[in-house]
Amino acid sequence: MVVVERMIQEINANKLADLEELDKRYTTIEEGLGFPPKKRFWSMAGALDFNTLVIEREWPSLAALEAAYEKSLASPDIQALYAEGMAIIKSSRMELYMPAG
Repeated sequence: MVVVERMIQEINANKLADLEELDKRYTTIEEGLGFPPKKRFWSMAGALDFNTLVIEREWPSLAALEAAYEKSLASPDIQALYAEGMAIIKSSRMELYMPAG
């Protein structure tokens, strides 16, 4: 069963350039850990403010998602990026979706 992951991040003001650099490094490491490509969207209108980034990935299964995240939690490189991101990302939450019908 396909699973869609949506991560919603509120970015600290004046940190957008820092976020872009951090994201490039995340992408390189995540690709090696089995993460599928991500799509990134900035909020334009609605309930979320302009400093909100939405990241979506489509996983072939929940097991694939879990395996990749287990690898990432054990990765010193990911842990270092996470620590660096604490000064850039104000808040983050993850949602998972499955196909309807």
